[in-house]
Formats: sequence, C-alpha cells, structure tokens
Amino acid sequence: MNLALRRLRTASVALAACTLGLSLLPVSAAAEEYPAAPLAPQSQRAPESDQFSAEGVTTIGELRIVDGSLSAAGDSRTQVIQHPGATYIKVHFSSLQLADGDYVTVSSPDGKESHRYDRHLNRATGSDYTTDGQPGFWAMSVEGDTAVVTLHSSRPSRGNVATVDRFWRGYDRAEIARHNPSTQSVCSTDARRDAVCYQSSHPTEYARGRAVARLLISGGGLCTTWRIGNTNRMLTNKHCFSTQAQVSGSEMQFNYQCATCGGANPGAGTKVSGATLYKVSSGGSNQLDYTLYSVNNFANIQSFGTLYLATTATTTGTRIYIPGHGDGSPKRLSIYEDSQGGPTCTVRNANYNTWNISYSCDTSGGNSGSPVLNANHQVIALHHLGGCPSNQGAKAHLIYNEIASLIDNG
Repeated sequence: MNLALRRLRTASVALAACTLGLSLLPVSAAAEEYPAAPLAPQSQRAPESDQFSAEGVTTIGELRIVDGSLSAAGDSRTQVIQHPGATYIKVHFSSLQLADGDYVTVSSPDGKESHRYDRHLNRATGSDYTTDGQPGFWAMSVEGDTAVVTLHSSRPSRGNVATVDRFWRGYDRAEIARHNPSTQSVCSTDARRDAVCYQSSHPTEYARGRAVARLLISGGGLCTTWRIGNTNRMLTNKHCFSTQAQVSGSEMQFNYQCATCGGANPGAGTKVSGATLYKVSSGGSNQLDYTLYSVNNFANIQSFGTLYLATTATTTGTRIYIPGHGDGSPKRLSIYEDSQGGPTCTVRNANYNTWNISYSCDTSGGNSGSPVLNANHQVIALHHLGGCPSNQGAKAHLIYNEIASLIDNG
C-alpha cells in the first residue's frame, strides 16, 4: 500500500493550503480512525458508443464504469477512484442524497486539489461542476491518477448517500498519440517551449498567454480556448464544441503550465465550467469555425487577463506567436519557426483563402482554438487547421465583424 493510500485512514483529509485558485476546505477537528484504508474498486471501459469522439478534436481520455457507493457508515465514507498512470480523474455522481450540513469532497491524495459539493450544488459556496443532461453531475477533474471521494457527515448510518458510477481517466502522452493519428502540424523541428521559458525574455508574450486555457470537452476531448474582451466571453473553434449541452459539459483550465522551463511540473491551475453559448459560426470547419460562450465563476479567472481581436486584415510577413495546449500538454508558446533565436514565426499568406491565413508556426492536435497573435499582441487569427507548411487560422477581423455586438473588444 503506498503512502498516499495509507494517509486515507482518516475520513477527513487534512488539506494543504491551496495556492492555485481552487477551493479551500477546513480541516476536520475530530478525524475518525477507520480500520483500513479504502480500496479502489474495479472499473471497466464503457461501451464504445459512450467514448469521446469528435472529428478534428483530440481525444485525451477514456470513460470507465465503476461501482463506488458512500454511506454514513463508519467504514464507508471514503472511496478511492484510481486508474494507474492516468493524467486526470473526473468523477461522476449518479446520485447525491445529503442532509443540510453534509458535503462530499473530491480531492487529490495530498489534498492540494479539492472540490466540495453539498446537497444544493451551490457554485458560490462550493466548487464548480459540469453536466451532461443525464441524472447526476460531474465533479471537476483532479490531476493525477487518483481521486479521493470523501463524505463529511455527522449522521448515523442511513444507507448510501452518494454513488459514483463513472469516471474519465486521462491518457498519457503515448496513448494520446496512439488514439489520435493526425495531420502533421509541426513543421520541421518542433520549436515550442513551455510558456514559463519565455517569462523573462518575452514577458509580454508570456503575460498575454495567461488568458489562454486548456479546454476539456465532455470529459474526454481536448482543445484550446481563451478569454476575449473585457466581459465574460470565451472563444474556441466550432469543431471543438457547438451546442449548449457541450458547453455545460466542459471545463476550462487556466494556468495549466509548468512552473519551471522543461520541468514537466504543472499545477492544477484554476478550473471553471462552461455557462452560456452565445454564437456559433456558420459553414464548415474550413471557414471561420468559432464558438463564443461564457463561463461560470468568471471572477475566478479575471486575473489571468484577456485578449482582443484585430479589426482589420493582417499582412503577409507579419510576425506571429501562438500560445496553446497542443497534445493536451501544459501551455507552450510557438514563437520561433525551427530553433530558439532563429527566424520568428510569420504569416506565410495573409489571404490563403476567403476565410484563412496560413503559417508554418508549430502546432499539434489540441491547439485547435488557439489565438494567433501579432507583434502588437492582437489576435489576428483563430487556429483551426493543420498541414505543413500551411497551418491555418480563421481571419480574426472577419470573426469580429460577426460577434462585435456580443463582446467588449476594448
């Protein structure tokens, strides 16, 4: 039994102070001792019809079925949901029957990431969550391969009060590559680097990139999204999601980036769920390909800044850079074409076709929805198509013409 599970002998996990924008929970003053640490129940892959699949969207997770029930009985208040090697766990509650004052937490084993839910699912006092139109709700994802579900209650045993029936587990890098054969979008040498690598040398590019988030779609898909304008608005690709149900079922993860250059040590960041769908572009994914929407708990993400659309067409040769979450990775920046200190990324053709500009700046699956910014740090295109040497972004000024009345573009 590993150390993390041995620590689960207490029902109320002592949570470390969270510095990543997630909810803080009080430490129980009277933790009860249980005779044995809870075991992770067996799970099985859900039917293929329930797995995530969307054309042009990177699949980064697998849906699994599990039987995990919590009761107020002394030895059944904690359930471990675990899949060895998973990059995240996102738990679904099929039922929650709590009394006032009771609550459930979904936490990492060390307690640094924790989400609290009471019977009212109040986002203002607890944690955010997502829905899929079926009974129950999805807790926000927890980084790593283990989520600890704990019932906090002083009631005597009254049968099952919380039931976990499903969870998404995140693929590792090798699995993502195996499940996503895609068009080559890294042109020559991959020159992308962790965003923090540029904090000193390119401070404005680093700062603007903070408005960019990892988009976890319905638990198993991955795109990039970003805050647009001065109000509660977000932009991504239409091919990433395009319905209210998909917006409500997805979460946006800000500040998912490595703390040190090349350190492979991202924190959980700040996670919010999708709120309201405002507008979706017409036409196919080779045209403007945008979705405009808002998020819940907007105040939690305002400190990460925002981006603004260019309102006029760009020109060939314009310097560009692209922040995003290609392959589901922590945020990286594409600033140089092939090598650090070499030629910077530029627009290859400002009028590649009616809707798109082209560039060979490195991207990959998961970069869909990334902003393409110029040297003045305005968004000149919305990245959505790969295929070296002509990766493509939808022209931002044309998108602006369609959504100007719905955003405050500064």
